[in-house]
Amino acid sequence: MDFNLTEDQIAFRDAARAFAENEMAPHAAKWDAEHIFPIEVIKKAGEMGFCGIYVPEEAGGMGLSRLDASVIIEELAMGCTSTTAYITIHNMATWMIATFADEALRDEFAPAMAMGEKLGSYCLTEPGAGSDAGALRTTARRDGDDFVLNGSKMFISGAGSTDVLVVMARTGTQEDGPKGISAFVVPADTAGIHYGKAEEKMGWNSQPTRLITFEDARIPARYMLGKEGDGFKIAMKGLDGGRINIATCSLGAAQAAINDTQRYMQERSQFGKPLASFQALQFKLADMVTHLVASRQMVRLAASKLDEKDSEATLYCAMAKRFATDACFDVTNDAIQLHGGYGYIKEYPLERYMRDARVHQILEGTNEIMRLIISRRVMMDGVLEVIR
Repeated sequence: MDFNLTEDQIAFRDAARAFAENEMAPHAAKWDAEHIFPIEVIKKAGEMGFCGIYVPEEAGGMGLSRLDASVIIEELAMGCTSTTAYITIHNMATWMIATFADEALRDEFAPAMAMGEKLGSYCLTEPGAGSDAGALRTTARRDGDDFVLNGSKMFISGAGSTDVLVVMARTGTQEDGPKGISAFVVPADTAGIHYGKAEEKMGWNSQPTRLITFEDARIPARYMLGKEGDGFKIAMKGLDGGRINIATCSLGAAQAAINDTQRYMQERSQFGKPLASFQALQFKLADMVTHLVASRQMVRLAASKLDEKDSEATLYCAMAKRFATDACFDVTNDAIQLHGGYGYIKEYPLERYMRDARVHQILEGTNEIMRLIISRRVMMDGVLEVIR
């Protein structure tokens, strides 16, 4: 059992760190304040391979492991958590196309997406189907050589500014539940697609979030991913990796907050002494670092289990997502406290780290749903022994 990064992983980490420091961090505050979706920077990330990190090489990606991806994503998230979170969603959408499309459909979309030349959005959540994804109502009706889509998707990252949508829609009846859901690749400019206003959000302001409405939006039947009825399975397979991705974004936000806090405690003085000399504050920082390292190890363990196709990978991913997003949010919140009033003003990045990290406890399955997944699994005979 080796917890050290390989030479290749260190090289990936250093390249991502340089990109984050040079291309993202200097602009992150402006992107947040002015709600700028930095498409050109994301395309530059694509040139580095960061838009297709674990997309297979034959589909134009880097073909790296989920553990490699976590190492890269954490460094990018230190530069701008919100923008990196979008890049992870794009990676997931691209991976779905590369993995489940036939060769012709894969070649039509995946290479351009892996290079960042085309950007993708993932469309699962609906106004009436959030945590209960199996209850979605958007329909895809077969009409000759086409499917016709009707319905709405909500909270879609990048919507209105991206080129490709991966859409989960019902090809069966409502009574079919998850078995009646199929997955589709939908060009974002398809006639009949309408985009709502950009939502005003607490964080994640560098990526637009919109409602998407499909009104008789017609796509070729060959744009289906996998077979009819495979959509929910594809969504769930994507979400295991998505949970690792979003937990990793929390690691990046927490690490950035800790870095800033350490510097501040050494520079700032109160009562004639630097903050770093007060034992109560030292202990707070010690707890923050401990929680971050524990989170990182859980995330990397889960990523390794996913790479190994471990039978309990879904359980590990749920546990890592639950723990890391909760613990790292607390780290960013504690960093604000240690900065005092300075942590609360936008001249300092602490409040942005906290705002951007907060949504990670909600998306890719709320942390309450993570607890449901974990508890159901560990109540089964033998599972506790397997994960020891």
